[in-house]
Amino acid sequence: MPSDPTAYTLVASNVGYQLDLSTQELRQNLQSHSDEVKLETLRAIIVSTLNGEPHASLLMPIIQYVLPSKNKQIKKMLHFYWEVCPKLDNEGKLKQEMILVCNAIRNDLQHPNEYIRGSTLRFLQKIQEQEILEPLIPTVRQCLDHRHSYVRKNAVMAIWTIYERHEHLLSDAPELIESFLAGEADATCKRNALAMLVHCDLERAVAYLDGVISQVPVMDELMQMAVIELIRKDAKNESERTNGYIQIVSELLASSSHAVKYEAAITLAGLAHNVPAVKAIASALIELTVQESDNNVKLIVLDRLDALRKRHEHVLDPLVIDLLRILSSPDMDVREKVLDMALEMLTVRTVEEVVLLLRKELVKTSQGQDTGTDYRHLLIKTLHACAVRFSEVSGTVMHELMNFLGDSGSSLAVEVIAFVREVVERFPNLREDILSKLIRAFPDFRNGKVYRGALWIVGDYCNSVEMVHEVMQQIRKVLGEVPILAAEEHVQDQTEPAASEEAPAKSAPSAATRVRADGTYATESAFTIESSGEKTRSLRSKPPLRSLILYGDFYTASVLAVTLVKLTLRFLSLSSDEEAKNILRAEAMLIMTSIIRVGQSTFVSSKIDEDSKERIMTCLQILGRASLSLDEAHAAADIFLKDSRHAYATMLEHERAKNTSKADKQMSVVTQPHEQLVFRQLGGSHADQDDIDYEAELNRATGKSAVSKDDFISKLQRVVQLTGFSDPVYAEAYVDVHQFDILLDILVVNQTEETYQNLSVELATLGDLKVVERPSTHTIGPYSFQSIKATIKVSSTETGVIFGNIVYEPASVSSMGSGDNSYVVMNDIHVDIMDYISPSYVSETQFRSMWTGFEWENKVNVKTHISDVREYLEQVMKATNMACLTPEASLAGECGFLSANLSAVSLFGEDALANVSIERLDDGTIQGHVRIRSKTQGIALSLGDKITLVQKASST
Repeated sequence: MPSDPTAYTLVASNVGYQLDLSTQELRQNLQSHSDEVKLETLRAIIVSTLNGEPHASLLMPIIQYVLPSKNKQIKKMLHFYWEVCPKLDNEGKLKQEMILVCNAIRNDLQHPNEYIRGSTLRFLQKIQEQEILEPLIPTVRQCLDHRHSYVRKNAVMAIWTIYERHEHLLSDAPELIESFLAGEADATCKRNALAMLVHCDLERAVAYLDGVISQVPVMDELMQMAVIELIRKDAKNESERTNGYIQIVSELLASSSHAVKYEAAITLAGLAHNVPAVKAIASALIELTVQESDNNVKLIVLDRLDALRKRHEHVLDPLVIDLLRILSSPDMDVREKVLDMALEMLTVRTVEEVVLLLRKELVKTSQGQDTGTDYRHLLIKTLHACAVRFSEVSGTVMHELMNFLGDSGSSLAVEVIAFVREVVERFPNLREDILSKLIRAFPDFRNGKVYRGALWIVGDYCNSVEMVHEVMQQIRKVLGEVPILAAEEHVQDQTEPAASEEAPAKSAPSAATRVRADGTYATESAFTIESSGEKTRSLRSKPPLRSLILYGDFYTASVLAVTLVKLTLRFLSLSSDEEAKNILRAEAMLIMTSIIRVGQSTFVSSKIDEDSKERIMTCLQILGRASLSLDEAHAAADIFLKDSRHAYATMLEHERAKNTSKADKQMSVVTQPHEQLVFRQLGGSHADQDDIDYEAELNRATGKSAVSKDDFISKLQRVVQLTGFSDPVYAEAYVDVHQFDILLDILVVNQTEETYQNLSVELATLGDLKVVERPSTHTIGPYSFQSIKATIKVSSTETGVIFGNIVYEPASVSSMGSGDNSYVVMNDIHVDIMDYISPSYVSETQFRSMWTGFEWENKVNVKTHISDVREYLEQVMKATNMACLTPEASLAGECGFLSANLSAVSLFGEDALANVSIERLDDGTIQGHVRIRSKTQGIALSLGDKITLVQKASST
C-alpha cells in the first residue's frame, strides 16, 4: 500500500441503501439484467466498503457482470468503486483481477465518447498504484492530441498527477507539456499546462512567459491567474526579472476580472514597496470592494487593505475619500470596518472633506433614504471621534449632531448629548456657541436622559448672567405653569363639567379580564381604557418636561432641582441686583416645592420615590439656608459649582489615558534576537551570574512562555479521577479544552490478574455537549494499562456534565460465573464554564441596552468574610473572567460603598453582564448583591455558582 493516506471520494450514505444484504444477495443483484439494480447495488457496496466491509469476493462478479455495461452512470460509479476497493493482496502485490480492470480503463481512454475519456482521465488522478498506471501511460499521452478540449485538459492533469507520484513513469512530462503548451489554443488547457510547469519545472514556465510576456494583459482570465501564480513563485527566488514582473502585475491591476485584480494587487504588494505602487494597489483594492457584490469578499479585501495600511503608515492617508465610497454597501460589518479604517487615516488636510461626506450620509439617514438606525449610530460615533481629535471641525460637527437631540425613538439622542458634554468640557472656545444652541433646543427634547444630560451641561457651564436668564426662560417653557399641582387641578375642574354633560349619552361599560405583568388578573372596563387613553393624550399635549414629571420620571426632576441650585448659586455670585437674586431663588424653590407636591398627588403615574424626594429637599434647604450656617453654605456651593465638574473632567482624563495605554499596548515592539539572550562569557567580571535565569532566557528566545499550558504540572491540575482505587478497573482522565472541543485522554488500568476483553468507555453527556466519536474497544492484560481518547463537541456555554461506564468482559469463565460486575460506573466530569468565557469591553450605552434586553437574571446575595469592597470586586472578576467597565477613577477612594458594572463574552458570542452593589457595614462585613444578566439561562446560573463558590472559599 502507498505510504501516504488516500482521500477517497465520499458517497452519501443516507439515501436508503440496503447495507444489511449478505454477500450472496449482493452477488445475485449484480447478475440482474436491470441497470438500475446494478447501479444501486454498486452504491451499497461502495458505502459498505467505506464503512470497513470491503466484500473482496465480489470483485470478480463486478468485473464479470457490471464492467461490460455501457451505461454512463454505471461507468462513473465503477470509477468510485475502483478508487476504494482493495487492489492489493495480502502480500502487497496487485491482484490478478486488476489486469482486467486495467484493460477496461484502457478501452475507456480510447472510447470515441469524449465524456467517457475525460471522466476516466479524472479518475486516474486518484489512483496511486504504479502497476495500474504503468500500462496506461501511452494511452494517456495520446489523449493530449484529442480533438476535444475536455479530454485534453484532463489529460494534462492526469499527466501532472502521475509525474508527481511516479516521476519515472513520465520522465519527459515537462518537455511533453511544454510542446503541448506551445501549440494549444484552448484557454483552460493552456492554464492547466502552465500550472503544471510552474509546480514541476519552473524554468520552462519562465521561458514560456518570456515568449508571451507582451500578450499577458489580453490573455484569458484563467491564464492571467496562472501567470500571477508563476510570478509569485519565481519572485521568491530573488529573480532578476522582478522589474518586469512588477510591470506585468501593474498592468493586470486594470483587469475587468475581480479575481485577477485581487491576486495582482496581493502579488504586487509583495514585490514593490515604493509609494506609487502602494497607492496603486490600494486604489485597485478600493475599486474592487466598491464593485464587488459579495459582502464576505468585501470584508476579505478590506482586511488586506488594512494590513497594507499598517505596513505603510500614512502612505494611504490621502485615499480616505476614495475609501468612504464603500459606504454605499448596505452591510453593517462592511460599513463599520470602513469607518474604523477612515478614522485611522484621518489627517488635518482631509478631515474637513471627510466630515462633509459623513454629514451627507447622516442627512440621507434622517431623510429616509437609508433607514438603518445602527448606521446612524455608527456615523454619529465617527463624527464624534473626528470632533474630539480635530478641534478645527468640532464646532461644525457638534452643530450637526445636535439636530438629533429631539429623537425620542432610540438611544441616538442619548449618545449625542453625551458627545456634547464631552466636547463642551474639552474645547472651551466652542462652549458658548454649543450652549446657545443647546438651550434653544430644550423644547424639542422628548427623552428624560437627554434632559438630564442637557440640564447638567447648562448647570455647570453657564457662566454669565444673560445665559442664566436664557436657561431659566427655557425651563419655564418646557415645565409649564407652576405650581404644577394647582395648575393641574384647575385644568381638571374645567374638563370635568364637559365630561359630565357627555356621560349620559354613552352606553354602559363592558368589562374584560386582563392579565397583568406580574401574572395576576384584573377586570378592566371600557371606562378604564378610555380614561387611560385620554390621560396619555393629555400628557402628550403638555410641555415636554412637565409630561416627564407627570409620567413619574422624578429622577429627571431631581436633576432639574440640582441644576436650579447651580444656576441660582452662580447668579448670586455674578449679579449685584438683590431683587433679581431673590426673585430667582424664590422661583427655583417654588418649582422644587411644586414637584414634591405633585409627586405626592394623584396626577402622576407613580408616587415620588424617597431618594428623589430627599435630593430635592436637600436642594431646597441649600437655597433657603434655613438650617445651614454661612460656612456650610459656601461648602455646599463649592460642591455644586466645582466638584461635580472636576469629577467629570477627571473621568475624561482617565478615559483618555486608558485609550492611550491601550493603543500603546497594541503597537508591536521590535526586539532584536540578540537582546533576548544573555551570554555568560560576555557578562563581564562584575556580573552576578547567580541571578541569571538561563532557562527563562532560553524560553524567551525560543518564543515559549515561562509556564506552558501543556507542561507536566499543568496537566496534573487537569486530571480528574473517574473510578476508585479498589475498583477492578481504575481510570482517570486528562481534560483539555480546545475552543469548541473537549479532548479526554482517559488512562485505564487493569488492577486484577484477569485479562479483560472488549473493554470500552461508554460516555454520555448532559447539556449542550455531544460525543463526536465512540472510543474503540481494547483488550487489557493483567496489571496493564491503556490510553483511550475521546472528543466532546461543545455547542453553547451551558453547564455540562460528562458521565458514563467502563464496560469489559473477563476472559475466564470462572470470573464471569463468580458474580463480578462487568462494568464500572465512572465519576461525573463537570465542564468548567470559565474555559469558554473571556472579558469584553462595551460602552455604557451598549451595556444599558443589553441589560434592558436580556431575559435571564440571577441575583446572588453577598455573604463573605472579606472586609474590603475592592478586594471582593477583584475576587469576583477573577472567578468569572469578567472585565470591569466602571472607570478606575470612579472606584478610587474609600467610602464604604461600591457599585461596578462587569461584562464578559463566551466563545459562542453570548454576552454576560453583571452589576456589583455592595457596602461595608460598621462591623466590617460586606453586604449587598451581585446581579447577573444574560440572554440564556445557563451562563447566568453558572456565573452565579462561581461567585457562590468564591464566597464559600473566602469564608473557610
